[in-house]
Amino acid sequence: MRAIVIHAAKDLRIEDRESPPLGPGQVRVAIAAGGICGSDLHYFNHGGFGAVRLKEPMILGHEVSGTITELGTGVEGFSVGDLVAVSPSRPCGTCEQCLRGLPNHCENMRFYGSAMPFPHIQGAFRDVLVADASQCVKADGLSPAEAAMAEPLSVCLHATRRAGDVLGKRVLITGSGPIGTLAILAARAAGATEIVVTDLSDNALAFAAKAGADRTINMQTEPEGLAPYQAGKGTFDVHYECAGVPPALAAGIAALRPRGIVLQLGLGGDMMVPVQSITAKEIDLRGSFRFHEEFAAAIKLMQSGAIDVKPLISHTYPVEEAVAAFEMASDRDRAMKAQIVFADAAQ
Repeated sequence: MRAIVIHAAKDLRIEDRESPPLGPGQVRVAIAAGGICGSDLHYFNHGGFGAVRLKEPMILGHEVSGTITELGTGVEGFSVGDLVAVSPSRPCGTCEQCLRGLPNHCENMRFYGSAMPFPHIQGAFRDVLVADASQCVKADGLSPAEAAMAEPLSVCLHATRRAGDVLGKRVLITGSGPIGTLAILAARAAGATEIVVTDLSDNALAFAAKAGADRTINMQTEPEGLAPYQAGKGTFDVHYECAGVPPALAAGIAALRPRGIVLQLGLGGDMMVPVQSITAKEIDLRGSFRFHEEFAAAIKLMQSGAIDVKPLISHTYPVEEAVAAFEMASDRDRAMKAQIVFADAAQ
């Protein structure tokens, strides 16, 4: 089978790999579509991120969907031919954090396409994937391209749960890449009444407007755009920080009302935090990392029509053009979410 393998920064190859055997409780999935994530781009452009570096070739990808072609012994609730979204998250279920009900913080997490442990956890950008049945969610009524968006949408749904009650709230989102733009959809579905989005790219902000933002602000061409919201003690109830850069966090905290909530999703590395402002305004700074049960909820929200991710899928490439797909996904002035097609069913 074909697999998309990263060897080093800018060294992406399509290689032939053997499909693993099918075990009890597992399903074999013919991958149809896969979305290129920010972490995939870090491996492609830089060979890693922060202290995490590639130490061996690794199959990339963790936002995938496909069709079940074979069932392992003991699998129930699925049939050959089912379209499924495959969660990349495989917590062990037995460590301290799993037993505390925090599987997204599993101490032995096996997350597709991750160079954090060594040997690396191989990813899902391959023609055939053997997955645990428990990772799969039926995606009836969705296209494979939509189903592959369940993973990044789950990240935003998890963040929205971390925010608590969003109904009737005013929301600021800094950074309108795929996560920031999906956060618009998640916040709106949770009842946010006003959503303002900032970024430095007009292209990204155009997608934010399509996703339903009430106002978009280009902080490069309109650096004082948040000033009216920062007047007095601030305006917003919730701030989704998706850029991962200090100026975005500082600007958002200045625009939050007292006892507002910051959800830190951006993973740009350690950064300066305006602690004095957080203290004086009694701001809650809440991290948000990955997801678990939100994965199935993401599929249901798309199936019901409550969330439409189709406008965010900006580019689609065949697997043979994987390098071109990664180059496009790296260009924020043109792309939002670039996907790779592994099978005709993804059309």
